[in-house]
Amino acid sequence: MSALFKFIKRILISLMLLFVAYQILVIALLAMWKTQPVENSMFMLAHRIGGGSVTQEWVDYDQIAKPVKQAAIASEDAKFINHEGFDMEGIEAARQKNEESGKASAGGSTITQQLAKNLFLTSHRSYVRKGEEALITVLLENMWDKQRILAVYLNVAEFGNGIYGIEAAAQHYFDKPAKKLNRDEAALLIAMLPNPKYYEEHQGAKRLRNKQRIIMRRMNSAALPAPPAE
Repeated sequence: MSALFKFIKRILISLMLLFVAYQILVIALLAMWKTQPVENSMFMLAHRIGGGSVTQEWVDYDQIAKPVKQAAIASEDAKFINHEGFDMEGIEAARQKNEESGKASAGGSTITQQLAKNLFLTSHRSYVRKGEEALITVLLENMWDKQRILAVYLNVAEFGNGIYGIEAAAQHYFDKPAKKLNRDEAALLIAMLPNPKYYEEHQGAKRLRNKQRIIMRRMNSAALPAPPAE
C-alpha cells in the first residue's frame, strides 16, 4: 500500500509540474505576443499536423477595416468592450437555450474565450479544457488591451480550409486587403466563422446570407474598443 501511495504521489506531482510549466509557457507567449505579430496558433498547428497547408498574413489593428471590427463584435460578442472576458448573461442565455433544445447548440463564448481556445487549445470539449480556457481568458484580459485582443482574434480566426486571419480571407474571397473590405464583405466573412470550411464551398447558403443581413443591421451599434492609455 505504501508503494502504491508513493507511485500515485509521484504521478500527481508530475501532473502538477506539467500544469505549472504549461501556464508559464502560456504567460511567456502572451507577453511576447502583446507586441509581436501572432503567426501561429494551436488550430493552425493542428491543421499542419493533419497534412494541410496554412495561409495567414498578419495585419495590425489599424490595417483592418472598421466594418470588420464592427461585424465581429456585432456577431460574436456585443458586450466585448464592457466585460472582463466572460459574458455571464450570455452564458446563462446559452444554457437555457441548450436545455430547451436538448442539445449543446449555443455556446455563449466571448471573443476573448474564443481567442484563448484558438491560440492554445483544441475543439475537443471537456471540463478540463473549459477550465484551462477560463484561466487563459483571465490572463488575456489582464495582459492585453481590448484592441490587441480583437486584432489577434481577427488574425488567427479560421475562414476556410487552411485560411487563417482576416487578411488571408480578404485576399482569398475578394482579392483585396483587409483594410479595404466594405460592409457587405466584412459581414459575410464574419458570418462564416461558425462553420468556415462548409461556407467556403457554399457561399450562397441561405443560413449564411441570413446571418450576413443580421450582422449588417447590428454593425452600426457595435462599440469598438478605445485605444490603450499611454
